[in-house]
Amino acid sequence: MPDRRRSWWGWGWEGEGPDRRQKEAIAAGLAARFGLAELAVAEPARLEDLDLPRPRVEPPESISRYCSSGVYERASHSYGKSFRDVVRGFRGQMDHPPDVVAFPADEAELVSVLDWATGAGAAVVPYGGGSSVVGGVECDPGDRYAGVVCVDLGRLDRVLEVDRVSRAARIQGGVLGPSLEEQLRPHGLTLRHFPQSFEFSSLGGWLATRSGGHYATAHTHIDDFVESIRMVTPAGVLESRRLPGSGAGPSPDRLALGSEGTLGVITEAWMRLQDRPRYRSSAGVRFTDYGDAVAATRQVVQAGLRPANCRLLDDAEAALSAGSGGGVHLLVLGFESADHPVDGPMTRAVEICAAHGGQVPDGVRTSGPDQESSEAGRQGAVGAWRNAFIRAPYSRDALVAMSMIVETFETACTWDAFDDLHAGVISTVEKAVREVCGAGTVTCRFTHVYPDGPAPYFSVMGPGRRGSEVSQWDEIKAAAADAVLSHGGTITHHHAVGRDHRPWYDQQRPRLFAEALKAAKSVLDPAGVMNPGVLVDPS
Repeated sequence: MPDRRRSWWGWGWEGEGPDRRQKEAIAAGLAARFGLAELAVAEPARLEDLDLPRPRVEPPESISRYCSSGVYERASHSYGKSFRDVVRGFRGQMDHPPDVVAFPADEAELVSVLDWATGAGAAVVPYGGGSSVVGGVECDPGDRYAGVVCVDLGRLDRVLEVDRVSRAARIQGGVLGPSLEEQLRPHGLTLRHFPQSFEFSSLGGWLATRSGGHYATAHTHIDDFVESIRMVTPAGVLESRRLPGSGAGPSPDRLALGSEGTLGVITEAWMRLQDRPRYRSSAGVRFTDYGDAVAATRQVVQAGLRPANCRLLDDAEAALSAGSGGGVHLLVLGFESADHPVDGPMTRAVEICAAHGGQVPDGVRTSGPDQESSEAGRQGAVGAWRNAFIRAPYSRDALVAMSMIVETFETACTWDAFDDLHAGVISTVEKAVREVCGAGTVTCRFTHVYPDGPAPYFSVMGPGRRGSEVSQWDEIKAAAADAVLSHGGTITHHHAVGRDHRPWYDQQRPRLFAEALKAAKSVLDPAGVMNPGVLVDPS
């Protein structure tokens, strides 16, 4: 719909998500669940009532035609989409909106914006789809800067070139997931990278944050798909040679991957593609013992079967998002191929699960070339989980209206460390939730699994105090992050560092690496204007 526009404070399109009646029904259910007298449903602040600070910088006439200081543009680019972002947006709390939002349509316009911002002493915050959940696009760099310029890459949204022989394409960084796949579809190709934020996240954002896609094994991180990257920095253009692989020293692509806008703006990349899948198979395996479920998951991935989906939901997560009965842990399995049937790998995976006490009451669902639009994987517990997964961000926004604390954090660890990490994190966070909220739940699922370890993803829910939700979450988040690091996990597997994870990232990374990264920033961004406060501080 051409008249649709993005929500300026929350996820997705304006008007999407649960309506008022549905929210009240959800609130009544949650009140009963947590023993509350009632759970009031508030309304978000109105855009027309926002009182934003006056812009501190003004673009020169030469670039003003693709810049804006309008209320909607500034408000909608103030935050990402973490819980604390959405809560502040819901309240209309816009203390540090960008002064100017630039919408360059090509690299020449982008260079002009960077040159002007550098000369004006303004910080630059690159903005792809705005789906950061770690404070990666928040426009609060401190008093050192004359202002903040948010650079929205949404007009750099084309697939520029397709190499069908090599199965690769040169793609602009601002293209959002659905548009990218739509442009690749006529060529019979797909990038096959589907993070939960797919609808509202960009290729450049995936690269800058080392995004993890929906698929659970094999090629999971966006890193795996990169042939070359082009990044515009304040010091010039950094572009790597397009190659299937290279042993020529440290990879320049790795400097851009995960740089989170601190070194420059990723404008395009050559990406490895795949033929579109034609054969699919899915199953939901139920376990009554969590240890058996974990062991089965590990054996499946270590058997080299490479399932496209291999997500283990603990009993609380399975009950909440897949409608499974109490005490049932659910392993969501899926296989796909563009070339051949996948019945064999699925059969072996189910055999492994059965040996660990797993059962498949809904059976295995399959589809082939003549059934591309089939409902395989969209029914039963697997289908229920899939639908909940897609709608989760809209549901989270509805819970914000009820002052619920509802957020996630994720990590990765080796298999030998998982039992201790899982027990330690669950215990620590449950204690923090009880102390901060009085009651609440903590659930866990695997989003990705590797032969040497899983990526556990924890979800937190509890009743908050209206007006104190951000500080409450910050307290729980700090306890969770401390527990993750103390038990050998990474502070983030695929959510990125941003500003929210910065204190724990500083603890995790080697000191000499931090100094080397600062040196790289001083060369590529001499004035220190690119996304200050993320990854490293300007010299």
